[in-house]
Amino acid sequence: MVAPDTRRRRDPERRERILTAAAQLAAGRGFHTVGLADIGAQAGIVGSGIYRHFASKDALLVALLDRGMDRLAEGAAAILASVPDGHAALSALVRDHIAVAIEDRSVLAVYHREIYTLPEEDRRRLRRRQRHYVEDWVHLLAPLRRDLADGELRLTVHAAIGAVQSTLFFRSGLAPERQAELLDGVAHACLGVPPYEVNGG
Repeated sequence: MVAPDTRRRRDPERRERILTAAAQLAAGRGFHTVGLADIGAQAGIVGSGIYRHFASKDALLVALLDRGMDRLAEGAAAILASVPDGHAALSALVRDHIAVAIEDRSVLAVYHREIYTLPEEDRRRLRRRQRHYVEDWVHLLAPLRRDLADGELRLTVHAAIGAVQSTLFFRSGLAPERQAELLDGVAHACLGVPPYEVNGG
């Protein structure tokens, strides 16, 4: 008979609460001004309990930034796998990025503020993932903007993504639906292609 495993297992829901709490606090104050006790209180645990899920405060930051990049990369992969039309896929990427910027605003805000503070290896790894994500946009935009050279395509994509992410540090007070509608138009204007309409093309 196998003896039961009596070790305490890590609670994935608690880990997510810690990441969410860290993002919310760090988005407003900066990650390095927030203590583990603050994060723990926000997550509903004692600060020392964080060490059951993360080896250090820096490890928590790395996990938080990976979480933001995971969300964008997974969204892009799902779109590229399921939307065969390039124009439709590009518009879907725009709208998915807008959704992340609105719904998971605090994580993206921390990403942009804190990536420069990471150890070099983690910073390079995340930058590499970021470049791959941008390349997905460039690959879809190229056939739609044959007037642009390679470097111009990349500049155009960065401008569109930057337009969406400008909302991370500006609270407009607009309803999320209206905010998404405006950002959709602005991002497509940066790309120089019209938004793809599902019921019209």
